Amino acid sequence: MSDRPPGDRTEPRTGAGAPPPRPADPHTGTEPRTARSPLRLRRMLAGVFLPLFVAAAVLFGTWAARTDPGGSPSRGVLVGVAVGCAALALTAAVDLVVVAGRLRRRRTDGSSAP
Repeated sequence: MSDRPPGDRTEPRTGAGAPPPRPADPHTGTEPRTARSPLRLRRMLAGVFLPLFVAAAVLFGTWAARTDPGGSPSRGVLVGVAVGCAALALTAAVDLVVVAGRLRRRRTDGSSAP
């Protein structure tokens, strides 16, 4: 946003009294430019929850397969929970792959940041 009134077509000032040039990509917001994700924590959480969600998906899938048609909870609910757990397991697996790649790249770049 400019301090000039709307419609002012004069050239901006240059020289000693001119404001400093604006960067091409102005930084907005409160996070630092070098903000980093805590990769080790993400790796630990994904490593813990991946087997838990896989086990839960298998458990609920097996329960859904063995449940009677009129049983409670219904087969549809159990299948839905199993699919949800499988989706969360897939998300944790993808996150593990992404985090491993970022940690590998950080090691090869020589960065000592956590």
